[in-house]
Amino acid sequence: MDGFSVVMKSEASGQAASRPAIKIVADENIPLVRECFAGLGEVITLPGRSICADDLADADVLVSRSVTKVSRELVQNSRLKFVGTCTAGFDHVDVEALNELGIGFSSAPGCNARSVVEYVLCALDILAERDGYRITGRTVGIVGKGQVGGRLFRALQALGVNVIANDPFLEPEAGVELVGLNELIERCDVIGLHTPLTTTGSHPTHHLLGESQLLALKHGTVLINAGRGAVVDNRALLSVLKSRDDLSVVLDVWEHEPDVDPELLELVDIGTPHIAGYSLDGKITGTVMVYQALCRFLGLPARVSQRDLTPLPPLMKLDFTGTVDADQATSVAMRATYDIRRDDALMRRLLKMEPEARRLAFDFMRKNYSERREFSTLKIDARRSEQAVQERLAALGFHLPDE
Repeated sequence: MDGFSVVMKSEASGQAASRPAIKIVADENIPLVRECFAGLGEVITLPGRSICADDLADADVLVSRSVTKVSRELVQNSRLKFVGTCTAGFDHVDVEALNELGIGFSSAPGCNARSVVEYVLCALDILAERDGYRITGRTVGIVGKGQVGGRLFRALQALGVNVIANDPFLEPEAGVELVGLNELIERCDVIGLHTPLTTTGSHPTHHLLGESQLLALKHGTVLINAGRGAVVDNRALLSVLKSRDDLSVVLDVWEHEPDVDPELLELVDIGTPHIAGYSLDGKITGTVMVYQALCRFLGLPARVSQRDLTPLPPLMKLDFTGTVDADQATSVAMRATYDIRRDDALMRRLLKMEPEARRLAFDFMRKNYSERREFSTLKIDARRSEQAVQERLAALGFHLPDE
């Protein structure tokens, strides 16, 4: 590969040089980034939001997250040969500019999809208990049936929930009812937003839900945005919530992050600092996917695997007796793995802060997010429980050993 040799030789002796072959600049908050990439070259870690053109002037590889805006201006005067983002989405990357500049690119599609699905399910579990209903009796609408939306659709269907979807880019398929956005709003008790953020094209998603759509929500609707903040007009949402206390809103993403509107935070039912996809398992998956993509780009074998990097979970096993019912088992298992109320409580500390402190605290919570594991890491012995309990837990993705 022109200008990008992994083994560098001394010009004087022709012998292999002792210095690293390539320089990799990486976001310091990418988990296990050094352990993953150190075998390929020198790894320099920096705060993601502050990575600038000067930092990349002599770098060969950039490994980023969504907080780094990878623009033409950032990369055009560098010697970068490859950019990877350890995130499923890449609307923060100017892919066209990278192509024009001959810079390789990879994202990590689907890396944190399971984490986001579990975040949504945990939020629904908390709200259903608080308001006294069963999610199986509600109609759920999913806007955007991609990596996350598709998985959520299948999970809810497996639980026996009536699910419909809106995605103008999908062709009709068996078992999936696709409807227009207005019809979805009219029919659904729960609406989950899982689209990318786009401002151009035939179906832009910026402010997809504005004032008119928010006012049209059914009485008692639960609205969950764990996708992109600006898919919902936050100013309009604030205005609507001031006049409609029947709505329940869960926001993990916010317009103008890390600037969070404290008025809006105070009115939502659950608010978190853009961590829906922050399970340790999902983050390690993203790191490894970009590492593997870089290895392919270099023509090298990938010597680090996800199994090498993933630690044991803090809680490994639950044991249910025959007296537990499916609803009880579901709630206990989900909350044992992830109790979303903790993140909501931490987020509400922002309400007492000044704007600059609030911005810093938002990023601090993301950077120092406590370890969260996915449902599949928890083994559940439900052999003494009813078949319905076992089926529900299996549908959610928990590990049910046969013996």
